Amino acid sequence: MAGQGQGNPAVVGLAGFGLTTLLLQFHNLGWCGTGVVFCTAIILGGTAQLIAGFQEFRCGNNFGYSAFTVFGAFWLSLGLIWFILDMQGAPNTFIGTHLRIGSQDIGIFLLAFTLYTTIMWAASLRISWMMAFTFSTVLIGFVGLDLIFLAGLKWLMPFVAVDLIICALSAWYMMAHVIFLQVFGWDVLPLGKPWLGRVKLPVKDGVTACGTAAG
Repeated sequence: MAGQGQGNPAVVGLAGFGLTTLLLQFHNLGWCGTGVVFCTAIILGGTAQLIAGFQEFRCGNNFGYSAFTVFGAFWLSLGLIWFILDMQGAPNTFIGTHLRIGSQDIGIFLLAFTLYTTIMWAASLRISWMMAFTFSTVLIGFVGLDLIFLAGLKWLMPFVAVDLIICALSAWYMMAHVIFLQVFGWDVLPLGKPWLGRVKLPVKDGVTACGTAAG
């Protein structure tokens, strides 16, 4: 099906965020190793999502620009952290004192992203029901990870994993909303009304012109 005009970068950003999050939770539940998560984090969750964020910038969508760019950078950073963790444990490693990473360091890294996510969660409340729900699951997931890495509550991991699986599927729901709206010509998967009232974003054919899906 031939499209008209400019494509919506959210279909790539949400796909990358959702798929990489899903794979990481499969690992956290013991269903797969970290190798495939690392590769996906670098290529799809990181690079592709970062590109989607840069495309949002061109469309004047600050929410999508910030979300996709920062979370894309999150996955690239996490992949680099895993790489350093592996290298620092190798014999004759080139990783010096200043690059070494511990469990507490990862916890602080996650805490910083928790604070950022709180800001984005507050903004999501005015976009759509599904956007607010998705960011709520992201925020709950980050808080859970903070407790795991900073407070040692490892028993929370299965619950956090389930929450973030729901988060990933919610992101895909919004991705499918944008795609199906164009392909089928009607709102197959509505996003619902915002929790705090609608914010005015650049809208085209029922969704924002370049990213954040509207209800």
